[in-house]
Amino acid sequence: MSNFGLTLLFALAAFILVAAGLFVGKIIRPDKPNANKLSTYESGEEPIGIVWGSFNVRFYIIALVFLLFEVELLFFFPWAVVFTDKIYNTATNGLWQWFLFAEITIFGSLLALGLFYLWKKGILDWQKTPENPKNIASKVPESLYKQFNKKYE
Repeated sequence: MSNFGLTLLFALAAFILVAAGLFVGKIIRPDKPNANKLSTYESGEEPIGIVWGSFNVRFYIIALVFLLFEVELLFFFPWAVVFTDKIYNTATNGLWQWFLFAEITIFGSLLALGLFYLWKKGILDWQKTPENPKNIASKVPESLYKQFNKKYE
């Protein structure tokens, strides 16, 4: 049997074991839904209003940006190992280190450029303020606001 056949055999065995475990779990576990089990649990408090509230998209954007930069930063570790390899350095009379230095400088610059782009676009700002709030109904006259601002300038 070749290595590919052996790999296919192990993959097939893994698939069968996972499928068998899920099937046995479906048969054994109890299925008795009631009102308490179907209610939403939030720290023991009953939900008020709509249960399926919408989340701010920035949670997901920040998480994706974090994962993107985290995975790309992992490329620095193998680079550091290869950068200090004495066999390549002696074989190329030190040109290997200059090549790797230029390579990681370009890579790091691209990462920094991407971070700068996200920063300038305001994607990393967690709380955005409205540009010019208009039509704000306030009981306080505008002259008092101006006096207050002059006092604390």
